Amino acid sequence: MGAKGFVEGGIASIVAGCSTHPLDLIKVRMQLQGESHAPAAQSLRPALAFQTGSSSVHVSAPPRVGPVTVGVRILQQEGVAALFSGVSATVLRQTLYSTTRMGLYDILKQKWTDPETRNMPLLRKITAGLVAGGIGAAVGNPADVAMVRMQADGRLPPAQRRNYKSVVDAITRMAKQEGVTSLWRGSSLTVNRAMLVTASQLASYDQIKETILAKGVMRDGLGTHVTASFAAGFVAAVASNPVDVIKTRVMNMKVEPGKAPPYSGAIDCALKTVKSEGPMALYKGFIPTISRQGPFTVVLFVTLEQVRKLMKDF
Repeated sequence: MGAKGFVEGGIASIVAGCSTHPLDLIKVRMQLQGESHAPAAQSLRPALAFQTGSSSVHVSAPPRVGPVTVGVRILQQEGVAALFSGVSATVLRQTLYSTTRMGLYDILKQKWTDPETRNMPLLRKITAGLVAGGIGAAVGNPADVAMVRMQADGRLPPAQRRNYKSVVDAITRMAKQEGVTSLWRGSSLTVNRAMLVTASQLASYDQIKETILAKGVMRDGLGTHVTASFAAGFVAAVASNPVDVIKTRVMNMKVEPGKAPPYSGAIDCALKTVKSEGPMALYKGFIPTISRQGPFTVVLFVTLEQVRKLMKDF
């Protein structure tokens, strides 16, 4: 039964991750807007740069834009294929992170469910989500770092791009050029975010689904699964977005030999972000986050329910 939970969760997670990857990429690009050490505007948008009489170049900071504009720019400047930049890392991440968290949550759910009432208290669901999410994130962090970098690469000037060929190439080059520890850069943030997401997403899905069925609002079917999934996705997005912004920036930062890194850690990144961009910067990319988290959670749980039906006899 334990192995079955890992397989079911892994299949559902990979399907959900691949189908919503373009929305995740847009979210990452938006979360990186406004960084004080980000590439100059002329590198990203040559049409905005103009030569003066001297050799210097004067540019104004690019305005912050919404998800639709970010998506359109990616299509115009990088092509349709760019929307799936880093998809190999997404597959590996879901295989490692989500398979682990979904399987562990399923095991804990079975162990902690009251055998008489067949119910599991909300507090236990949240605790199971925290434990499963933290362990899953620690396992999948290298793929998470690779995914963020591959998604963000297109916003850099051509000369500064990392140009990873695949997630394997990304992980190999990071280990060689920056050390093995770079694969766990931002791991504390990844773990914290994963704990929040898993606890809020899985626990709220189970709780909302049980409430709908108990109240007789809907029967156990696609409508109930979609409703509970979307509500769980919204809860997860609200809870995790600030940590997600900091995680993205720490993982994406470029550390050059002999120079101090842009951020010394998560707290330093958070303080610098809030100081230079305001508190609401922690909710940058929230629209694409909820736009991605909603469909991702719906696809995840609807697929999971169908996979469970197919594998019920195994």
